[in-house]
Amino acid sequence: MANGKSSRTGAKSDKPPPAPGAEVEAERLQYGALPWRRTEAGLEIMLVSSRDTRRWIVPKGWPMAGRSGAAAAAIEALEEAGLLGVMSEEPIGHFHYTKRLSRRSDFCRVIVFSLRVVRQRSHWPEKHERVTKWHPVQKAMANVSDPELADLIGAFARRFEPEPGL
Repeated sequence: MANGKSSRTGAKSDKPPPAPGAEVEAERLQYGALPWRRTEAGLEIMLVSSRDTRRWIVPKGWPMAGRSGAAAAAIEALEEAGLLGVMSEEPIGHFHYTKRLSRRSDFCRVIVFSLRVVRQRSHWPEKHERVTKWHPVQKAMANVSDPELADLIGAFARRFEPEPGL
């Protein structure tokens, strides 16, 4: 978004340009997993609570030296939600959010990979720090606070809709 355009739509950003002399927020990269499964009720998305604000999010984290984006996302899904499954090698999209830290805020771009969940472990590193919950697609879209993440979930779910006329 450094060029003032949304990388998703090509439309101008609603974010005003920085004031002269203001500290410019650098865009930082993260990798995330969109955990999903199919049930008799349909496609479900697992959301995870953030540690500080308890907002519903997807597992995500910083790049890891020597690991691909998909591998880093898989590790985050295991650490944050105890999830094991099949990770896509190619990203399914991305979203932006502002990560609030103690003395500053970072504008983050999260590249997301789909994770078809095979199982959830009974114990994982952040189990007592987060809540995990399966949601039907529409509820997952409504529960996340990041509009771009909601759009990404909706676009991903549309891949599973039957072709018209079949």
